Amino acid sequence: MAGKSFSHEPINVDKVSTKYRTIKTQLPVPESIPDIEKMYSLESRAMHGQVPIIWDKAEGFQIFDKWGNIWLDFTSTIFVANSGHSNEKIVQALKNTLNKPLLHTYTYASEERINYLNYLIENTPDNFEKAFLLSAGTEATEAALKLMRLNGIKKDKKSGGIICFNGNWHGRTLGAQMMSGNPKEKEWIGYNDPNIYHLDFPYPWITDNPVQFFSSQIEKLINENNIDPENDLCGFMLETFQGWAALFYPKEFIQEVNSYAKKYNMLIAFDEMQAGFGRTGKLFGYEHYNVEPDLICLGKGASSGLPLSIVLGSKEIMDLPDIGSMSSTHSANPLVCIAGHENLKTLIEDGLIDNSNKLGALFHKKLNELKNKYPEHIQHVFGNGLLAALIFRDKNNNNLSELCDKVSEKAFQKGLLVVHTGRESIKLAPPLTINEEALNEGIEVLEESIKESI
Repeated sequence: MAGKSFSHEPINVDKVSTKYRTIKTQLPVPESIPDIEKMYSLESRAMHGQVPIIWDKAEGFQIFDKWGNIWLDFTSTIFVANSGHSNEKIVQALKNTLNKPLLHTYTYASEERINYLNYLIENTPDNFEKAFLLSAGTEATEAALKLMRLNGIKKDKKSGGIICFNGNWHGRTLGAQMMSGNPKEKEWIGYNDPNIYHLDFPYPWITDNPVQFFSSQIEKLINENNIDPENDLCGFMLETFQGWAALFYPKEFIQEVNSYAKKYNMLIAFDEMQAGFGRTGKLFGYEHYNVEPDLICLGKGASSGLPLSIVLGSKEIMDLPDIGSMSSTHSANPLVCIAGHENLKTLIEDGLIDNSNKLGALFHKKLNELKNKYPEHIQHVFGNGLLAALIFRDKNNNNLSELCDKVSEKAFQKGLLVVHTGRESIKLAPPLTINEEALNEGIEVLEESIKESI
């Protein structure tokens, strides 16, 4: 969540009435403030940090409140609603299951679970033969950590070394946070796992030779920690792109990591929470690198609405844990399986991945034109498909996080929701159902918001 707390004081804003946006009240809506403040008083502040809006319903790529305001959504509720909010096929399938009725089965079999697993494995790359169905992204990354270390034990490695990257984010549980790359986020833990290591991310502003950068980084790590790669290292955990900036690794960097892993009998796991299920113009984001990972961790867009996370891998790796040792209470319940099944079918059969790729090219063209208009404020545009991040830094490379806060709030007042990171970036991720007209309108509103904020 972002560290900015937005004002709850209603102000007059310009009225908006377009095909995709309507703003007809003060913002925040005066009548909404008592309920928002009630929620804030009852809930940990760690959950707060978004613009003050009470969602009433969400459909397609639009968000509605009950006072007649309509926002164009460029967030997909943080990369979740890939097949659109309240997708009709998903909603109808959920209704059918509710009418059976069937809500929960723990790890007992259900027709919904069997059918989803079958469809999932049939429609993902051949190296993925089995799945863990879980509830939260952090469960998936923790599971991948365990699997990489179990594989290391099987191969008689002496320690469970995992190599991660600074700046990446893998979740909020102990193992996931220790794999993540922000030291301040881990201060509360009180100790570090001695066998989790971090390399620097090859940011384009610090290296123009990513292969050499990796080689020097890994050599330094090995020497400083007296590591024997053959016996001490089990795997790499990589965020497919750095979440805060939608920043992909250079392809040659990942291919060098892949070669190193194969040389020393290590596994590669990609954290695809944000990248998976069509977001980047391909089914999975790692496909941009032309490598075959051993494990991928999925979530967010896996169901377009319900709590579902997944780990995919080979039979050999996925069957390493003992029977019953990695179950999860609410995983694979029938409703979630139905949502996941219909979501994946929709992405494939309705051409939404192709739409992400096609409109993504236009999206990035327009955003780069925007960057060129404001070179003293926007330093980079990163991303692929219907995923982008604008990096706001001035000519002296100072972070402009406060400007990002202003732009996010101004966009909200104009009927556009963007991903508020709390950093020097604004992320954009509209549902993959969006059309060209709505996409262009959102970019125009974003430009207006930037112009009025600087």
